Amino acid sequence: MNFFHYKGDELYCEELRVEGIAKKTKTPVYIYSYKTLKRHYEVFNSAFRGLNHMVCYSCKANSNIAVIAVFGSLGGGADIVSGGELFRVSRAGIPPERVVYSGVGKTGEEITRAIKTGILMINIESEGELNLISKIATRMKKEVGVSIRVNPQIDPKTHPYITTGLKKNKFGIVWEDAIRLYKIIKESRYLVPIGVSSHIGSQILELSPFLDAVRSLREMVYQLRDMGIGIRYLDIGGGLGITYKDEAAPHPEEYAGAIKEELKDAGITLILEPGRVLVGNSGILVTRVINVKIVSEKTFVIVDGAMNDLIRPSLYDAYHEIVPVHKRESKKEKVDVVGPICESGDFFAKDRLLSQLQEGDLIAIKGAGAYGFSMSSNYNSRRRPPEVLVVDEHYFIIRKREAMRDLIRGESIPEFLRV
Repeated sequence: MNFFHYKGDELYCEELRVEGIAKKTKTPVYIYSYKTLKRHYEVFNSAFRGLNHMVCYSCKANSNIAVIAVFGSLGGGADIVSGGELFRVSRAGIPPERVVYSGVGKTGEEITRAIKTGILMINIESEGELNLISKIATRMKKEVGVSIRVNPQIDPKTHPYITTGLKKNKFGIVWEDAIRLYKIIKESRYLVPIGVSSHIGSQILELSPFLDAVRSLREMVYQLRDMGIGIRYLDIGGGLGITYKDEAAPHPEEYAGAIKEELKDAGITLILEPGRVLVGNSGILVTRVINVKIVSEKTFVIVDGAMNDLIRPSLYDAYHEIVPVHKRESKKEKVDVVGPICESGDFFAKDRLLSQLQEGDLIAIKGAGAYGFSMSSNYNSRRRPPEVLVVDEHYFIIRKREAMRDLIRGESIPEFLRV
């Protein structure tokens, strides 16, 4: 459920006309619904009632500090994958004891900052990383809660670019190696083995891969306890999918019910890292039609948004529903919705049946709250769009549109090149 809806022929976000926001901010613009963010978090969190758990929002899905702060205000934590995300969650007010650090390539500087901040747990991705964390913790003389990210060899049946739990993926450690590394951690002076973690992929639409992973991880916890390693946290990552088109995504209650049944007697605190399922359908990208170009029998609707603003269609051939901001009676036609960037891959939809559009019309690209702005760029020297948070009949600009000077921030011309 989300709070984007029509009143008559006008698209609203909560109690505000989307067209009214777009007129003030210009286009393209990302618009998020606070009520949707809040509802999605509360539904997800409450689904796990009765089991000790912590919801650590996966910041990579949408890393705006206002969005992170929404979940922090509701009692959530954060799953981070970089020093930059650690900086963001700190600015957003997430307590460090609710922060889990994942990611396959943590640098020494990033690890040092994480230890200094006092986060709950670092998920170790390799033996080399274990050695680096141990070296830094020893130098700092600080204990560090750690977990090993185990690669459970489970096919999540999703897009190959977003699978993370197979042997061919760069993530995690196979269990046979993890056992050996847990023994090393147990003997370490400053590393404290408090968890086992895993993450098998993203946009997963079936429960069976999750259940297979949870069962596997539960047995690992028992095995470690038999070795005298007192595991307290089981981090099962995120990956629960959402509906973009007509997918039958599991409801959080169904997802949670199955997992709770597997862990009811495990005596652990479950860590969950939802991202897309919390923010995906909380946001839209609003863009304006520049012109309609007809070439032979092909019709292109050219808009002022582009692949640099929302790259998922270009990168994954992902489907996003496109709706008019102002509905009117017109026949439907098959069109490509494309942007101004000099790439044939710059599109939001191909051969999509849409109501006839004309210059100046506004359209909303739905399901843009996750991996939208967070994956945006300045390609073609395009300024990234503003982000807006709507609360009832009010809106807040939570990120300004970039200025031209932002495009060259940090750049300089050597003196010998100056004319």
